[in-house]
Amino acid sequence: MTCRRTSVRAAAVLMVLVVNVFRGHSLTCRRLEYQMGNRCCPKCLPGSRVKTHCTEFRPPSCQRCTEGTFMNHPTDLSQCFTCTNCDAASGLKLKTSCTATSDAVCEPLEGFYCMDSAEEGCKAAEKHSSCQPGQYISQRGTALRDTECSDCSEGTYSDGTFPSCQPHTQCESVHRQLIKAGTVSTDAECGEQSPDSRGLVVVVGVSVCLIAAEVVAWWCTLEPVHAAESAVMI
Repeated sequence: MTCRRTSVRAAAVLMVLVVNVFRGHSLTCRRLEYQMGNRCCPKCLPGSRVKTHCTEFRPPSCQRCTEGTFMNHPTDLSQCFTCTNCDAASGLKLKTSCTATSDAVCEPLEGFYCMDSAEEGCKAAEKHSSCQPGQYISQRGTALRDTECSDCSEGTYSDGTFPSCQPHTQCESVHRQLIKAGTVSTDAECGEQSPDSRGLVVVVGVSVCLIAAEVVAWWCTLEPVHAAESAVMI
């Protein structure tokens, strides 16, 4: 008789446990609710967090997010999210400030491009690449892409900052003398045009002839004087 009573009690306890288990699994809260134990509590609105959960005797209480934090959707969380910091060390600047219901939005600094995009902004940026001497900027960098560089062809040059390669200066065309040939990174160097050697010979020759003629003429003017002096002496 005792064994029979014990079996009945055990069966009753097992039945209660099964009922409780199925009751827990059958609890389905609505979209703007969350389960707390065997109850469905309403979620807190965007811009706030849960301060105390609901119970059988009281509704939940919510608290507005403090400055520097936000909550962008209905929530059952007890803490708001920390606002993103648009750090200049990461190549970022503030585009849109953080509010109680939305995070801050960052964008690249001037001269930087985004390396890690977020839903509305950028998480990390990197400085635009610099073109090397002998290259020109074929595509300037933007907030979304890096600078693109291309090599100069023969007969042209760039110091790395030009939007296109420039042709070497032709010294002869500007009546100057080539001192140093151009490279892909530097222009040709020109100097003063040297005088023509053949012209110089002609000029020197003419000058010598003129001087010789003057000497002869001077000598001829002295001949009568020398003759007179000789006659007097005789």
